Amino acid sequence: MPLLEAFELRAENFGPVDLTLEYRERLTLAGPSGSGKSRLLRVLADLDPHSGTLMLEGVKSSAIKAHIWRQEVVLIPAESAWWADEVSLHFSQSPESSWWDPFHLKEQCLEWPVSRLSSGEKQRLALMRALVLKPKILLLDEPTSNLDPDNTLAIEAFMTHYCQQYDTACIWVSHDMDQLNRLGGRALLMNQGRLTPKAFK
Repeated sequence: MPLLEAFELRAENFGPVDLTLEYRERLTLAGPSGSGKSRLLRVLADLDPHSGTLMLEGVKSSAIKAHIWRQEVVLIPAESAWWADEVSLHFSQSPESSWWDPFHLKEQCLEWPVSRLSSGEKQRLALMRALVLKPKILLLDEPTSNLDPDNTLAIEAFMTHYCQQYDTACIWVSHDMDQLNRLGGRALLMNQGRLTPKAFK
């Protein structure tokens, strides 16, 4: 049984989309701006209204409470939300101590005000606060778009290890073809709200 199954997903200017995702699978997704990549992630996270069938481990999304679904299928948008003054207030639990070095961050930054964070620090910390939930699926919408090359490579390496360690599947959206080729895995193209079966590489 696949980890995730989606059949005839439709939303405004989007679909139909059929998709399956296996345990530990890394699916990379490319496509022009406005093609529906971010909309697909939001539909899979059950954040946007949609029709069709969406199942996690054989259970329909309609049978799973929304907040439980969103803990198991976690969206990390390109621009993260920050609603409190201090960084630590955005974390449901403390990150693993071994994560800080690969993220090129210090644990002390949890005590910082959000206003002190750079865009790259916000992006890495938003990813980290999602990882502490230990979700079954990560939906990554350009998760390194604000990072320099060194930090980008560090996050790619960390995420490859993390997904294997925690049996986590991910869908990684990027406009950077070099990055998507480095990540490997199954590669799909989205255009005009629909997925094509051919790889983009």
